[in-house]
Parts: sequence; C-alpha cells; structure tokens
Amino acid sequence: QVHVVETGGGLVQPGGSLRLSCAASGRIYSLGDMGWYRQAPGKEREFIARISHDGGTNYSDFVKGRFTISRDNAKKTIYLQMNSLKAEDTAVYYCRVYVSYWGQGTQVTVSS
Repeated sequence: QVHVVETGGGLVQPGGSLRLSCAASGRIYSLGDMGWYRQAPGKEREFIARISHDGGTNYSDFVKGRFTISRDNAKKTIYLQMNSLKAEDTAVYYCRVYVSYWGQGTQVTVSS
C-alpha cells in the first residue's frame, strides 16, 4: 500500500504564491513519475504537471510560466510552486503517484 499526502493549501490573494508538497510513503522502494492535478467545483479533474524520477517535466499550457513542479527523491516528495495565482486557480489540488495512487487533496482558494 502506498500513502500519498498533500499539504500546503490555503487561502491566498490574487497574484500571491503557494507551495504545495506531496509526500509518498508505504510499500515503495523508489518512486516513478508523479504529478499534480486539480478539480474545481463542477468541473472535471484536470492535469497540471508531471515529473519523472530523473526530473523531466511537462506542464499544461495554462500553468506554464506560473507553476513549477520539482521533487526530492530521498524524501519521496514532490512540490508545486504556484506563483501569480488567479481566482480561476481555486480548486482542490491532488497528487498522483503514477499510475494508481492518489492523495486526498488540498484546497487552494484564491480570493481577495
């Protein structure tokens, strides 16, 4: 069993920044690809970014230049640095350990 826990969500003003963390634990020797997704109220869950074990990344177009995904393999943790946040970034943010494991999500609210 693999446990995935996201932290770092909260309330931030438009234009502000947040850094999300995702820690994996349990029956894993090393992690492969991991990623971030989000789901806004009334919308489908959408892909944000993905990072491979050796640090290769890809992003959805709507976050390029604003969000950065990174990882610390020794800590089995990935991060999502979010800058220039907008109201439309408000959502529950989920971490995924590919292919099968998801966290419970952390709420990000961007509002003045």
